[in-house]
Amino acid sequence: MAARRRVYLVDDEEAIRRSAGFMLRTSGFEVESFSSGAEFLKEAARLEPGCILLDVRMPVMDGLEVQKVLRARGITMPVIVLTGHGDISIAVNAMKCGAIEFIEKPFEKATLLRAMEEGFACLERADRNDLRASEAEVRLKALTPREHDVLQGLVRGHPNKTIAYDLGISARTVEIHRANLMTKLAVHSLSEALQIAFAAGLGDAPPIASETVTR
Repeated sequence: MAARRRVYLVDDEEAIRRSAGFMLRTSGFEVESFSSGAEFLKEAARLEPGCILLDVRMPVMDGLEVQKVLRARGITMPVIVLTGHGDISIAVNAMKCGAIEFIEKPFEKATLLRAMEEGFACLERADRNDLRASEAEVRLKALTPREHDVLQGLVRGHPNKTIAYDLGISARTVEIHRANLMTKLAVHSLSEALQIAFAAGLGDAPPIASETVTR
């Protein structure tokens, strides 16, 4: 069974909630509507993953404020903002806050559906990344503390001699730990080991270009 595609529509205009909700439901999406940012935020923590269709101009709490609260709470569902004509600067600020797309009102069905497809593509990529991170963390648990230390040194781009100096062990011992950790991670190259380390959050980006640099 295909996963349900949920859309959380947040707009203070009832006409927009009706029209956009109808477009989405007849296109196969499940839609839950909210008439204010505050109403949505009360329920956000219990909602299953989906895309948020968020108006930027709402009374009391506008869309930018809603985005900031979502980010502070660690809720990372893709956000597509709805803007009025002439609100481009607001839309840009919304994207700086993490929105992936914006749509100007009034909008056509095709425009809305294109934006939603992009939103769900982002959600699927995030799901895959979360799965890779979980798998990587499980694989790293097989390492001994010392093997983990060696891997941390490799992530930093340090050569074996530097890792040995930092850990107070011989370079030969580093080589042994390195070989053991690669066996446990079931990889055949340093680049593969680093990809697992990065997926598990041990580094932001590869610090080295190839395995030969570390020797």
